Amino acid sequence: MKILIHARHADLAEDFRAIVEEKLNSMERFSVLIERVEVEILHEANPRQGKNSHRVILTSHGAGPFIKSEAAEFNDLAAFDSAIKAFALQIRKIHERTKDYNRETVRKKKESV
Repeated sequence: MKILIHARHADLAEDFRAIVEEKLNSMERFSVLIERVEVEILHEANPRQGKNSHRVILTSHGAGPFIKSEAAEFNDLAAFDSAIKAFALQIRKIHERTKDYNRETVRKKKESV
């Protein structure tokens, strides 16, 4: 999975890139094909938007499903954590839909009883 990070009007923490890569690479456990994820960080300069001044948008691109999640919080990491939760929930739903459930064992048990 390729990860692209775009920061607009924002200064990122030094370890932000490492945290983003670690959490997004952990999404590969769901076996959902995602070629590229764009992480966009926006900072609102308006002081009245203090609690929601940092916005993170996660968007998947490629042959797999289109997944987009967005969150706004008081700093970049908190917004990323909220966005990655929504992103993981969508991936988990896609993974659950594509599972192949084998119901033959249940039928065999009923026939033998």
